[in-house]
Amino acid sequence: MEPTNNLAERTLRPAVIWRKISFGNHSQAGCRSAERILTTVHTLRLQGRDVVAYLQKAVAAHRTGRPAPALVPRGA
Repeated sequence: MEPTNNLAERTLRPAVIWRKISFGNHSQAGCRSAERILTTVHTLRLQGRDVVAYLQKAVAAHRTGRPAPALVPRGA
């Protein structure tokens, strides 16, 4: 086991960079939205899944009143 938390720092780096170049969030709702999008994108990338396809399915489900597709694959 590594004695540092370097993996966690590298994992958070893209979110921190995004926050800095986008001038952060100016509301609690904006902060919550950014958290959800960044978490979803990171989770899907770790799973090797297509981010755009998932987001398209999630938006389509929302528009038709259905639940969003599962973020965690079945059997996990």
